[in-house]
Amino acid sequence: MFFRQRRYSGLIIPIGYLLDLMVINLFAYLLPIQFQTPILFHSYISFTWIVISVKNEFYKIYRYTKVAYILRLLFTQFVFFFLILYAFIGFFKQPIISRLALGQYFVYVFATVSVVKFLSYVLLMSYREKVKGNIRNVVVIGKNRKADQLISVFKERSDFGYLFLKQFSSKTSDFNLNTCFKYIVNNNIDEIYCSVSELRNEEITQFINFADNNLKTLKFIPDNKNIFAKKLKFEYYDYIPILSLRDIPLHNPINALIKRSFDIVFSLIVILGLLSWLTPLLAIVITIESKGPVFFRQTRNGVDNREFYCYKFRSMAPNKNADMQSASKNDMRITKVGRFIRSTSIDELPQFYNVLFGTMSVVGPRPHMVKHTNEYSDKVDKYMVRHFVKPGITGLAQVRGYRGEIENNIDIQNRIKFDVFYIENWSLFLDLKIIVQTILNAFKGEEKAY
Repeated sequence: MFFRQRRYSGLIIPIGYLLDLMVINLFAYLLPIQFQTPILFHSYISFTWIVISVKNEFYKIYRYTKVAYILRLLFTQFVFFFLILYAFIGFFKQPIISRLALGQYFVYVFATVSVVKFLSYVLLMSYREKVKGNIRNVVVIGKNRKADQLISVFKERSDFGYLFLKQFSSKTSDFNLNTCFKYIVNNNIDEIYCSVSELRNEEITQFINFADNNLKTLKFIPDNKNIFAKKLKFEYYDYIPILSLRDIPLHNPINALIKRSFDIVFSLIVILGLLSWLTPLLAIVITIESKGPVFFRQTRNGVDNREFYCYKFRSMAPNKNADMQSASKNDMRITKVGRFIRSTSIDELPQFYNVLFGTMSVVGPRPHMVKHTNEYSDKVDKYMVRHFVKPGITGLAQVRGYRGEIENNIDIQNRIKFDVFYIENWSLFLDLKIIVQTILNAFKGEEKAY
């Protein structure tokens, strides 16, 4: 199994927010605007800047974004910023504020933020072009005018950061999907661009399934063919239209930052408020009933299919099959204490340490044993899609009744269906809803909690 290379481009947007917030607060501190309550203004201007930025998608700039688009973002952002800036005077009744100094503040902020934005844009493009950093390996499937134009863009615009490696054409006699798939895996290809006009519907479906199961990004060079009955996302590389099949909300750095912040706060509350006193009590009870460690760790697959240690309170007598065999109903390995902590999901609580350390999230697809991942990745369609995000202590599939032992194919298929829905429709509200439902289920008890 080949894993995608870990990148740090997700830090670009948070750093952009941090730099701009420093600018708007530094000028507010240095200029003689005569605030009655400076802390109020700093809080107000920081909060409203973030709200406007999220609404206008001010920091959502891609490697193929044009300068004209950045200018439009700056114009929209600062029109709203100007209105909110002067609204502060009337809303908080600040009659002594110098309107002239406030106007000067606006000009300084506009000029500095604009320079920072364009400078970071130019530096990133130069970094990709000259240093060859932040590169995506790509292949193109298709041999026609649009496909050739896209390849020209990849080659001529090295500042976009795409490394074109190979073109496959269905028009050649030696074209074979398995050959394409093997090349993509062996050469660590990140993104696949398919010309829809050259592929049959069955071949398109096979590419979708391959990309999902191997954690590859799949995009389409469109024509007038009706591809799918689902929402597609249009992007432009220079002037070449590209269709993205799947838009994952948690790949947006702001959403990822929100979720990670929530995970840290929530895990700290559980660790300090619950595990700090519950762990010593359980340690005594567990070791009295059966000799062995208090905690049990198991290797599981996480985001990008990377392996990590998942922690639990030990609920079974020590045995050699712990990493190979899941618990089943009336499993003789489970201790009396273990049966109780499993039925109430208390055995899962140490995973909040996994959350704090960043290998798991509070909510997400449940991580499976390595044995099961290897088994289901070949058998279950779209199984590997669940590894696009961090695994969770609880998830949508679990609160919908698909937790515990997998008894038949319907169980794993429905679990994957809910996991994929969660990944494509994530929101903080959905996470909160799942957490509340998990707590209620823990009190009520669940049929498959054994």
